[in-house]
Amino acid sequence: MNRKLDNKIALITGATSGIGLAAAKRFALEGAQVIITGRRQAELDAAVAAIGHDAVGLRVDSGDLNALDGLYDEIRARFGRLDVLYANAGGGSMLPIGQITEEQFDDTFGRNVKGTLFTVQKALPLLSQGASVILTGSTAASSGTPAFSVYAASKAAVRAFARNWILDLKDRAIRVNTISPGATRTPGLVELAGDDAAQQQGLLDYLASQIPLGRVGEPEEIAKAAVFLASDDSSFVNGAELFVDGGQAQI
Repeated sequence: MNRKLDNKIALITGATSGIGLAAAKRFALEGAQVIITGRRQAELDAAVAAIGHDAVGLRVDSGDLNALDGLYDEIRARFGRLDVLYANAGGGSMLPIGQITEEQFDDTFGRNVKGTLFTVQKALPLLSQGASVILTGSTAASSGTPAFSVYAASKAAVRAFARNWILDLKDRAIRVNTISPGATRTPGLVELAGDDAAQQQGLLDYLASQIPLGRVGEPEEIAKAAVFLASDDSSFVNGAELFVDGGQAQI
């Protein structure tokens, strides 16, 4: 069977749960040698076991530049190159204008902007000619959401990275694309509603009501789109933002 990612070395950051973990599983099924990162060892070990296929897990905080250096030294020693880089690590929290703190700003931009920037920049010596770089954006960058302005701004910055980096990297034919999920049933999303199960379900129901398809997405659906961007099927897709959102950002 011809698999879409055979013989590709793929790194997915922030892949111990949610979309990152779903993508890692799908990449492995499509033939890639998968390397994942996470900040907590127990969750990292569990994710590696769930992925199988000789996946490798390395404990890294993508906002720590020294840790990124160690990550790429390890990949260089073990694999020699990267064909796919899915810079997925990130996150954020909700605070309305008037309550935003320096700590919240620094945390969100550190994870989503600084982390993404240096995850990609420090990978450049390892990226093969024609490699695929995938950045995690968000529909939040294209629409308004109460109390979500800092997160939205950080994801708008990520989208801007892709538009500019394709010019910086054109001589190496490295493609850089952004995948922007809509509301997706992940631990990171439901935890925005706190620990109460009823409140979490209420959040999911509300978000589903705002989506033309009438439901939130599943991590596996985002993962399938990531496989497309990682594979040669998207060989002429560059600098694009692929919305996987049930139409959420289109209305």
